[in-house]
Amino acid sequence: MIRVAIVGTGGISAAHLAAYLSFPERCQIVALCDIYPEKAAILKEQHKLSCDIFSDSADIASRDDIDLVSICTPPYTHADLSVQFLNAGKHVLVEKPMSSSLAECDRMIAAAEKAKKILSVVGQNRFRDPIMKLKQVLDSGKMGKVVHAQVESYWWRGHVYYDLWWRGTWEKEGGGCTLNHAVHHIDMLQWMMGMPTKVQAIMSNTSHDNAEVEDLSIAVLSYPSGALAQITSSVVHHGEEQQLIFQGEKARISAPWKVYASVPKENGFPIKNVELENEIEQLYNELPSVPYSGHQGQIDNVLSAIENDTLTVLVDGYEGKKTLELITAIYMAASTGQQVELPLQPDSLFYTREGIMANATHFYEKTNSVTGFAKNDITLGGKYE
Repeated sequence: MIRVAIVGTGGISAAHLAAYLSFPERCQIVALCDIYPEKAAILKEQHKLSCDIFSDSADIASRDDIDLVSICTPPYTHADLSVQFLNAGKHVLVEKPMSSSLAECDRMIAAAEKAKKILSVVGQNRFRDPIMKLKQVLDSGKMGKVVHAQVESYWWRGHVYYDLWWRGTWEKEGGGCTLNHAVHHIDMLQWMMGMPTKVQAIMSNTSHDNAEVEDLSIAVLSYPSGALAQITSSVVHHGEEQQLIFQGEKARISAPWKVYASVPKENGFPIKNVELENEIEQLYNELPSVPYSGHQGQIDNVLSAIENDTLTVLVDGYEGKKTLELITAIYMAASTGQQVELPLQPDSLFYTREGIMANATHFYEKTNSVTGFAKNDITLGGKYE
């Protein structure tokens, strides 16, 4: 039986809790931790848990009966907490984004390697049927070389969203919609296409004058193959209609799923390649479904690695760092107005948290700060089916 602690009992912790509770024969939640222990107590009561409650992460680290810790706290705490738990011999599953800076990622990866423990970064959309199947269709090569990718990470958040005490600042949230919302789509893009070599970007704050950070950014990525990708990250898009589109030499595929293939007429104008469309459609439909979806799928992946005594998970620290590196490059390009080349080096102005705070564009000063909302129900966009 794998014994689990959840640190941070805000909104996203519910997804972790539900996933762990779906595997009662494999794991047990033995501790909840929050700097506001009354929040943890409410969660414990809601789910009728038999567990201890702590307000200090050191109490979790010192427990010998905890194997795995889920970190569901604000981004600026991720590195210190992960290192603390890894040094104490615990496996770690940390929410997105991995941390506030690439330097912190390096610390986390080094701690995991030294402790010989799992460090997994939440990328739950990789564990959804439409995304897993899209990846496999891309890898099949049936659509040819990818020449263009389009990522629309469209979310909408009201003005009051940034009143929460840790949101809306470079110091504590680490960024705006590019880091904390589009991270899902950027993770999926780099998983499917790899890392670009050059990034150009612009960003703005159009609707949230209670936040230092951006609420809209647009980036263009250049790949060694000559392919281009564009990413729009937003919390100002009503309807939250999100998609990933890949244009190949022979066909176009996307999530939500759609396939379209063209061949040229004698004059170069397109006509449908029905045969290839049907072939790709058949491949997609015949691919197996994931056994568990979303956070449940990722937690199954981590539990299985622990049970099989392996450190191999789908989204490890190196994968988490790649995603953050791409986001950091977008911030650097947008803040400096210059094209950024990857990989970023440790002497980059944006490699450390302090460097980001000093050099990233500050749009407004945060004026309001609340410790929590009376109701904190989370609504989710991004239906890929």
